[in-house]
Amino acid sequence: MTDVIALPIGAERVTTSDTIVVRSPYDGHEVGRVPAAGPAEVDQAVSAARTALSADPLPAWRRAEILDTAARLLAERTEDFARVIAAEAAKPIKTARVEAKRAISTFTFAAIEARTLTGDMIAMDASDVGGGKLGFTLRVPIGVIGAISPFNFPLNLVAHKLAPAIAAGCPVVLKPASQTPLSALKLATMLLDECGLPPGWLNVVTGGGGTVGNALVDSEVDMITFTGSPEVGWGIRAQAARKKVGLELGNNAPVILEPDGDWHTAAEKISIAGFSHAGQSCISTQRVYAHESIAADFVEILVEGVSKLKVGDPMLDHTDVSALISSGERDRVTAWIAEAVSGGARVATGGNVEGTVLDPTVLTDVTPDMKVSSQEVFGPVVSVQRYTDVDDALRQANDTRYGLQASIFTADLGLALKAARTLDFGGVLVNEVPTYRTDQMPYGGIRDSGNTKEGPRYAVREMTEERLIILQG
Repeated sequence: MTDVIALPIGAERVTTSDTIVVRSPYDGHEVGRVPAAGPAEVDQAVSAARTALSADPLPAWRRAEILDTAARLLAERTEDFARVIAAEAAKPIKTARVEAKRAISTFTFAAIEARTLTGDMIAMDASDVGGGKLGFTLRVPIGVIGAISPFNFPLNLVAHKLAPAIAAGCPVVLKPASQTPLSALKLATMLLDECGLPPGWLNVVTGGGGTVGNALVDSEVDMITFTGSPEVGWGIRAQAARKKVGLELGNNAPVILEPDGDWHTAAEKISIAGFSHAGQSCISTQRVYAHESIAADFVEILVEGVSKLKVGDPMLDHTDVSALISSGERDRVTAWIAEAVSGGARVATGGNVEGTVLDPTVLTDVTPDMKVSSQEVFGPVVSVQRYTDVDDALRQANDTRYGLQASIFTADLGLALKAARTLDFGGVLVNEVPTYRTDQMPYGGIRDSGNTKEGPRYAVREMTEERLIILQG
C-alpha cells in the first residue's frame, strides 16, 4: 500500500485515521494517499498560522529570498512536478510541463512584489488643516489566509495563492482539491523544508469541501481566497459575510471572428485553446461567433485541426487530450452534447467516448439556450454560432451570467476599440483567444466569474491592508 503523505501543520507532520486515495482519472490506478482531515486539523492549522504571524513576522528581504529559492528549485524540478500533475489530474504531460514552468513565473513575480511593496505619500498640506504634517500609508498583512484551490491547475493555481501570500507576509492554511492534492503537498514540503519558510507559515489540510472546506471558511482566518465553481464560491461569500473573500470562478469564454480578422490563425489557436486539459479551464474557448461569410470555411479548418489531436494516456509525450477529472464529469458533458444535438445542433467532429476520454468535440448550429452555450461546459467542447451583424455578435457574447475573458479577431482598429468598451468582461483580448493568460497580468472577472484580480502584483494588494500614518512636524 502507498505511504500516506503527512500534512504540514505548524512544526508537525500530521496524519489521520482516515485517508483519501488519489487515483488517476485516466486509468484509475492509485497515485497516492493523503490524510482525510477534519475540523480538528483545520483548527490546529489556523492556530499554528496565527502563532507564526505573531511570533515571527518575516521581513520583506526574507520573504523575497524564500520566493526566489522556490522559483529556482521549481526550475530544477519541472519534470518531477509535471509528472505529478499528469498523474493526479490526467493533464497531458506536455501541458503539465507548461503549468510547472508557469509556476516558476508566479513565484518570480511574487518575489518582485515582496521587494517593492510600498504605500503612498499623502499631500497633507493640500488642505489648510494639513500644514506641518507628513502623511503616508503602509501595506500591512491582512492576517491569516484560508486558501481553497481547484483540481484543474493543481500546482500553478496553488502557487497563485501561496506566493502572493508569502510576499504580503500572510501565513496560509491551504485546502487543495481532494482529487489533486499531491502537487500542493509536494510544493508545500519544498517551501518548508528547503526554501526557508518557517513552520506555521504554510499549513495544508486535505479533505472534502463539506468538511474541511466549511471548517476553514468558518474558522478564524482573516481572508478566504477561492478558485472554483460560482455556486460554491458565492456560497462561501455568503457564509463568510464578515471576512474578506476573493473569488475566481467560471466562464463560458466567447470569441468573435470578423471576416477581416485572421480567422485562419484563430481556428488554429482554438483547436488547442478549446481542448487543452480537456477544456477544464475557466477561460477555455467555448463559444465561437463566426460571421456567416466565413463560418463554413472556419469550421472546416477548425475541424481539421481538432481531428489531428491525439487522445489517450496523459503520460505519453504525444497526447493532447486525456480524461476529464471523473467519469461523472465525462458523463455530464456527454449528456450536454446529446441535449444540444436533440435540439438541432450538429456534431462536426468528436462526441465519442473512448474509454475514459471524451473525444474533442466541435458543435455547429448551436443556439444560445443550449447548455453548451449558456453554461460553462468545462469539457472538450467548442460550439460555433453564426452572425450577420457584429453588434449582434457583441450582444450575444455579453448575454451570459459570466464575465471573465472574451476576445475578437478583427483588422479594424475602431471595431477593436468598440469591442474593448462593449464586451463586459474582466479582460478583452484582440486578435488572441480568450484562453490566453500570463501569470503577471491582472486576471479576474465580474458577475458569476468572481470579484477579484489574480496575478502576484494584484493578489498581494488584496492580501494587505492600507494603514495611514500621520506625523506632526
